[in-house]
Amino acid sequence: MSTCDSKGCGGNSSRPTPAQQREMKADAGLGSALAIYRIDNMDCPTEEALIRNKLAGMQGVAKLDFNLMQRTLSVHHELPSLAPVEQALAAVGMHAVRTDDTATEQATKLSIQRMDCPTEEALIRAKLVDVPGVSDLDFNLVQRTLTVHHASGVLPNVLAALKTIDFDARVVEPAETSGVPEPAQTKWWPLAISGVTAVAAEIMYWLHDGNHWSVMALALVAILTGGLPTYKKGWIAIKNRNLNMNALMSIAVTGAMIIGHWPEAAMVMVLFALAEVIEAKSLDRARNAIRGLMDLTPERATVRQPDGTWSEVEAKHIAIGSQVRVKPGERIALDGEVVEGRSTVNQAPITGESIPIEKAPGDQVFAGTINESGSFVYSVTAAASNSTLARIIHAVEAAQGSRAPTQRFVDQFARWYTPIVFVVALAVAVFPPLFLGLAWLDWVYRALVLLVIACPCALVISTPVSIVSGLAAATRHGILVKGGVYLEEGRKLKWLALDKTGTVTHGKPAQTDFITWRDADPDTAHVLAASLAARSDHPVSKAVALAAETDGITVREVVDFNALPGRGISGRIGDSTYFLGNHRMVEELGKCSPELEARLSSLETDGKTVVMLVGDDGVQALFAVADTIRSSSRDAITDLHALGVKTLMLTGDNPHTAQAIARQAGIDDAQGNLLPEDKLREVERLALDGKVGMVGDGINDAPALARADIGFAMGAAGTDTAIETADVALMDDDLRKIPTFVRLSRATARVLMQNIVLALGIKAVFLVLTFTGQATMWMAVFADMGASLLVVFNGLRLLRR
Repeated sequence: MSTCDSKGCGGNSSRPTPAQQREMKADAGLGSALAIYRIDNMDCPTEEALIRNKLAGMQGVAKLDFNLMQRTLSVHHELPSLAPVEQALAAVGMHAVRTDDTATEQATKLSIQRMDCPTEEALIRAKLVDVPGVSDLDFNLVQRTLTVHHASGVLPNVLAALKTIDFDARVVEPAETSGVPEPAQTKWWPLAISGVTAVAAEIMYWLHDGNHWSVMALALVAILTGGLPTYKKGWIAIKNRNLNMNALMSIAVTGAMIIGHWPEAAMVMVLFALAEVIEAKSLDRARNAIRGLMDLTPERATVRQPDGTWSEVEAKHIAIGSQVRVKPGERIALDGEVVEGRSTVNQAPITGESIPIEKAPGDQVFAGTINESGSFVYSVTAAASNSTLARIIHAVEAAQGSRAPTQRFVDQFARWYTPIVFVVALAVAVFPPLFLGLAWLDWVYRALVLLVIACPCALVISTPVSIVSGLAAATRHGILVKGGVYLEEGRKLKWLALDKTGTVTHGKPAQTDFITWRDADPDTAHVLAASLAARSDHPVSKAVALAAETDGITVREVVDFNALPGRGISGRIGDSTYFLGNHRMVEELGKCSPELEARLSSLETDGKTVVMLVGDDGVQALFAVADTIRSSSRDAITDLHALGVKTLMLTGDNPHTAQAIARQAGIDDAQGNLLPEDKLREVERLALDGKVGMVGDGINDAPALARADIGFAMGAAGTDTAIETADVALMDDDLRKIPTFVRLSRATARVLMQNIVLALGIKAVFLVLTFTGQATMWMAVFADMGASLLVVFNGLRLLRR
């Protein structure tokens, strides 16, 4: 039985210290080398989990990035040689081939303002995928950015290739805070002229009871004013052997003119152009959801000058350590620490919790939050590009670019769907007239209708819009989701494992009992224990130190101080070495006894955590502390059970305390006396029964967090490590956000399924109508436009959750 949490009785706190945060941030890949392997037999998440478990704990390996679609593994490392990595991969049966040149491999982000939908993405991908030196392409349609992974010197070739398909690309500098573009300006007058002339062509057609030179002239004006961009894009796509929507529409309209359907050709082109404009405006709503985060921080702030005066300075130019003044009602421009004054701050933009938080000297404040009352001065602790809000924005942007499972399926489906429909349309145009003797014009017309409805735009655009809307909705609630895959997988959670200290409980235990053992002197024992505890930042040690400080005890000097993870702390005071630690440590020191066991059992049954002072002559004193459960924890567990998610608490604390806390919180089961590797094994066991999530707030929870299908980091606001490494970061210490995340995940899955059914269902209906001769080209365009708008607006509903 261990009486300390797995974070240890000393040395490691429940959260990383600032120094540890900096170290772990560096470990997350900053300044580390990169090696890329192609692993041909890595096909599914099973192999990914196998490799992750093998490499994640390896000394010198900072970060692993998997791409199952490309079968690649990127290893960020600080190793002198990659031989251990390659040997480990071979040991688990993976055939890894190094594909990178670490001296020349680069990733360049390009801004492509005219890349609005999957049609352009497919065209660009087809053009760049075979460019020598390009290893991977990451598209983000919401940001209108493309990240190209390439060898040194290849970028000019990439930009030249984009030019040939009429795309101007701009390199996004690393210093730029965001790639989210401003809404494109729409020129309405060509569309207006096109619409008027198309309607006039229809009127003239009926007045002349058929085609007339005026009908053809008006139709041509309509097609050229409204459809010239479509024809241009279509010709580029055809030249590059890419059957995108622009190519299909160009072929369909041209075919309609050839067979004499001039008014219909004009109306189809007008409706298609209108549909593209409406779709672009709808997508801008999804972009605005992310852009709204950036607008939270003011561009200027009032800074104290060297002569003591105050003046406004652009936030991006304010240095760390500068002092900034905030008035009531103002937004805070940068992260910092209060040095003068008191106030209440609304932290909803960061944590999702709208209840104002009291701020006093020494408290943290975050960029984008609102000072509600009072005025204060804070010292800047992070530059504008590295504030908590900036890191959130970067994380959301990166999450947008990741492909969720449904999106990967849709992309693959669309890749085959369009060519197949084109072949079917060609067969419809040729086979009935040739082999059945039916009218050529009728069947060519039906083939053209098929081409119009062939575009999978509605299907393909539905997934990124829905995922981005879900990510934005989660962020508004203070839930930072690191990718669409986690947003989708959240609905499948069957088990949730929870750390105890700082997660289920407040993590600030108070001393409840001080018991001297045998004939030890109470005053001496108290001084010795307080001296050791004062050197540790673990919650249990802090409780002992605080109680001693309250009693007015003066601590003594400690030398050779050591933290013993999962056990306790030790140090030399005077001429003797003393230990302050848990039951496990006492047993390892050989100082346990049946009488001591009985006393420990009695205290632990009451849900208390016990640490003991041990000297050369054995145990001298027992210190019992107790933690309190967060009220939000009980509500969260109740909600999770209502959602069908089972719960298990994993802690290094003793089993009696673990069970007592679990009963109070309503948790299904609890396992105590666990070291970090024990927590990992428990998560692996739960994974055999379904998807498992792990919630933790300390660096010693990292192995279990990494192994879980979804790792939740508690209290991530202001913590670099949690934002950088967690799958889902809860920006405050409220477990109730996890049921909210599960509900949002289920809502997102429902919307995605609805969108797929809508998009494919409308296509299927019009395929039937086309073969029966009841569908017309303008009806097909209406159907395609309607399907696109339906799925976009359905996805945007998630923003209101």
